[in-house]
Parts: sequence; structure tokens; C-alpha cells
Amino acid sequence: MNLEHLNKYKKLAASILFDAIGYASFIIPGIGEIIDLAWAPASAWLMTKMYKGPAGKVGAAVSFIEEIMPGLDVVPTFTLMWLYTYVFHRQSEAPTDEQVIKIK
Repeated sequence: MNLEHLNKYKKLAASILFDAIGYASFIIPGIGEIIDLAWAPASAWLMTKMYKGPAGKVGAAVSFIEEIMPGLDVVPTFTLMWLYTYVFHRQSEAPTDEQVIKIK
């Protein structure tokens, strides 16, 4: 499955699924921390496959730290990255009302 080329809504669904997997460690007390040791590098790898470039690398680092640190599993890292990519970052790239006229 090529995660990078999913459309934005399928990426959102995958993000919610991956965040739910991260939350699953709360279901099994005591064993959840061991699950996090395996899920932390997997989530970082998935983040780099879903989001390329510097933003994907930063997202992967945040995802790894969030999963490896006890008590931080409640942060929906994948969904926040989706919001950054498709909502907040898109707005910052929106065209302004300024118009450039080139004169030869």
C-alpha cells in the first residue's frame, strides 16, 4: 500500500486508524508500555511514508517521541499532521489579493 499517494480523505481515515492503534495500549494495562516500544518506530516509519519532506520527518520524530514516552499516547499525532498538511498549511499558501504585473 502506497501511503503517500492516497487522496486526502483516505489519508485522514488512515490517520485516524493509526491514532486508534496508538490508543490501544491503554486498553491493556501493564502490557501497553511494551506494545508502545514496538509501535513507536512503526508509527514513525508510517509517518514518513504518508508525508514526505521535512514536515514528514518532523512528524515522524514527534510521533516516535509521543509513543515512546509514557502518558503521551493521547495526542492524535497522525490526525494533527493531516490537519497541518491539508488545513493549516494550505491556508498559509493561499494566494493574496496582490497582483504582480511584469513589464518588458
